[in-house]
Amino acid sequence: MSQNDEKQLLNNRLDKCRHKLEAAKSRADKSTIFQFELEIKQITKKLAQMNHKDSFDLNKERKALLAMPFIRELTKAEQADQGSLKKTCKGLVIVHPLTKIGKQLNLEAMTGFAPSKF
Repeated sequence: MSQNDEKQLLNNRLDKCRHKLEAAKSRADKSTIFQFELEIKQITKKLAQMNHKDSFDLNKERKALLAMPFIRELTKAEQADQGSLKKTCKGLVIVHPLTKIGKQLNLEAMTGFAPSKF
């Protein structure tokens, strides 16, 4: 199971627990209220850990890209023929502005990051 799927399942469980908690509060069922409050805390903690790990990994990748010596926006011709561009430059990483890492880097256009000039 991918991490996004696991997050979605946890969010669904959290939503379900919150609804059941509200129902238990309306019935004034103390044992059920305690049980769902405990489960909500556990799920929230797990989601926070997963989100922190995601942001840590994204930040690590961002730092690695920014450490590369050659960074420039790709021309329309290069964007159209990325295969040949990647063959000419070893280690080239192309980042689209609408991906997570692209948004983190505040990119305006497709940008190439490479260890050597391209």
